[in-house]
Amino acid sequence: MTILLKTQVLSSLSKVFADEALSEPQLHKASAFMNETFSFQVAVQAPVLMKSIQVKVLGELAEAAVIRKVGLVPSELPWLHDADLHVLRTTPGLYPDPLYPMDSQEGLTLFPEQWRSVWITVPLEGRVKPGVYEIEVVFEQEQGTELGAGKLELEVINACLPEQKLIHTEWFHVDCLAVHYGVDVFSERHWELIDQYVHTAVQHGMNMMLTPIFTPPLDTAVGAERPTVQLVDVEKAGETYRFGFDKLKRWVDLCTARGIRYFEFSHLFTQWGAKHAPKIVAVENGERRKIFGWETDANSEAYRSFLTQFLQELVAFIEDNDLQQRSYFHNSDEPRMEDMEQYKRISEFTKTHLADYPIIDALSDYAFYEKGIVERPIPANNHIEPFIENGVKPLWTYYCVSQRRLVSNRFFNMPSARNRIIGMQLYKFDAEGFLHWGYNFWFSQYSRKPINPFQNTDADHSFPSGDAFLVYPGPEGPIESIRMEVFYEALQDLRALQLLESYIGKDRVVALLEEGLEQPITFSEYPRSMEWLLDKREQINQAIKQYAAKETI
Repeated sequence: MTILLKTQVLSSLSKVFADEALSEPQLHKASAFMNETFSFQVAVQAPVLMKSIQVKVLGELAEAAVIRKVGLVPSELPWLHDADLHVLRTTPGLYPDPLYPMDSQEGLTLFPEQWRSVWITVPLEGRVKPGVYEIEVVFEQEQGTELGAGKLELEVINACLPEQKLIHTEWFHVDCLAVHYGVDVFSERHWELIDQYVHTAVQHGMNMMLTPIFTPPLDTAVGAERPTVQLVDVEKAGETYRFGFDKLKRWVDLCTARGIRYFEFSHLFTQWGAKHAPKIVAVENGERRKIFGWETDANSEAYRSFLTQFLQELVAFIEDNDLQQRSYFHNSDEPRMEDMEQYKRISEFTKTHLADYPIIDALSDYAFYEKGIVERPIPANNHIEPFIENGVKPLWTYYCVSQRRLVSNRFFNMPSARNRIIGMQLYKFDAEGFLHWGYNFWFSQYSRKPINPFQNTDADHSFPSGDAFLVYPGPEGPIESIRMEVFYEALQDLRALQLLESYIGKDRVVALLEEGLEQPITFSEYPRSMEWLLDKREQINQAIKQYAAKETI
């Protein structure tokens, strides 16, 4: 007797939990542009344990479609006590997040009465003519007997999204790569892994790359060290330094070849106050040793002399490689009000050497900008209002562990719509850039030890699951996540809005976005429902379709 499966086609914004009945509406049809990446899910449930279920996509888009299974990973810390309740759950347990490649031999395993889902990605990439296409996802036994299926109608609209303008960076921790994969830093295997992870980043809208000229002084316990990842070679002879940029040149070339447009050079001073130097290793008298670190006063003559010599050489490297319009710098991450005088001192120093380059730092007190201490602040999205009210341009924003009330974020337990709404917010407020600290932070808090991100998703019980990384370390390279795919959809929303703006202007686009809402969209006030977001994007698509059609007449 053939056992039939329950199936339901869902949008990419649904999260399917193994132990929870489906409550969100079925997705019957959708639309996308000719160069867009479209994703959806098919949830499936079996009454008994079933293994080696084969999943196939049928229809004209079958060759373009990528099938992945949504994996479950544990979360012991999905929520903090002072967070809001705009979440799916507050309880620990198994959460859907990693997107595992579908092994045709292994197939899909279904568990009795548990809902699971497969994730279908259709990267259109201009390969498909405009029109309406039926996509059918079929579940079969190994011998070919059909057990269930789901169908979706996708309209490919005769228009292309414009190139992404937003500068988007997710901090890449290359030391985590080396440690997890057990390879030497900047060995050939390490470079291969770096290339894979950069490629995945670019495919998901990241166009700026954190570049470790020296080991980045980020989330490192005071007095402790992270593994050395230093792209610039240093030789010390007395008080004179020589610098080698071969590895930095390789990094720049690799990233550029993959599509990275901007480089943010790692911080020149430590986090939480800018009081010390980052770890810097040099060769002196034939011996390789650390010459600066936590023991180094950021204002010391020795470190300032070093930075003076180094920044002169680095600027020359930038100019020789035509990177002037592609280079950004950091002083220190997240200075607080009590750090203002110290931050001002180091900022005045670096400006004397980097006057022609933007210096960007994550900080949330408007006073730093108001006093002229930082010209390109990156406030958190829960502290951005004073920056908007005072017309700060260019406007950037970020979020991390602390942004857990009202605003957009992407923890495991949050609805995917709360992740995706950021695209519409960035559009409305003309944001130039978005920063996040955790592309692949696979260490515990303060980098005290490595963790296995498939088992420990909260930086060793420190940050809500979903804060510290977007990708998982697969055996052959990165495994992407639901959160990563949905954030990329937010970036596509942003580009769709910009396309519509080219036809009707900014004011009319914002009016369309806010049509029927009781309050204007802000970073903390926005429609919470998945249905609103999907309907609004469809409305935008159809408006663009009408205007694009007029152009072709």
